[in-house]
Amino acid sequence: MTEKEKMLTGQVYSAVDPELLRELNEVKEVIHHYNALLPSATAERLSILKGLLGQVGDDEIMINQPFYCDYGKQISVGRRFFANFNLTVLDEAPVTIGDDCFIGPNVSIYTACHSTDPQERNSRREWAEPVSIGDNVWIGGSVTILPGVHIGNNVTVGAGAVVTKDIPDGCIAAGNPARVIKTIQ
Repeated sequence: MTEKEKMLTGQVYSAVDPELLRELNEVKEVIHHYNALLPSATAERLSILKGLLGQVGDDEIMINQPFYCDYGKQISVGRRFFANFNLTVLDEAPVTIGDDCFIGPNVSIYTACHSTDPQERNSRREWAEPVSIGDNVWIGGSVTILPGVHIGNNVTVGAGAVVTKDIPDGCIAAGNPARVIKTIQ
């Protein structure tokens, strides 16, 4: 298997593999161009997002600049997706976001995992775990979503939360670590 194939299947892989580094740098060029566009260049922004992301639900998606991601192709967003300024997605594994999701400013979604053992970590070997976010979800400002997390449908995640574990359907979660504080069924 190539290092990219290992990465995409959740296996330990080399993060300094030349193929992966080349792809990361190519995406950085695209992101740089996207972030430099005038906000009024909506058609060009949408065109770039459609080419960058793995799946786009419709033409009504909007990601305010600046936006950052590692690969782009592992990100899928549903219909009527909106993300505010400074969305950062480390998409070494799939990041799937449903329909009618709103993401506040300064949100980070991580899939990359690193060993807590310094020697292992310094080998630049890592693995990735997917993140999924259901339909009708609002992620408040400055939320961090960690690898392997699933957020259900009809959920609100309060500003500043750190989501370390799955969040079920129909609730409000907040805090560090995030926990369900109210059911809204």
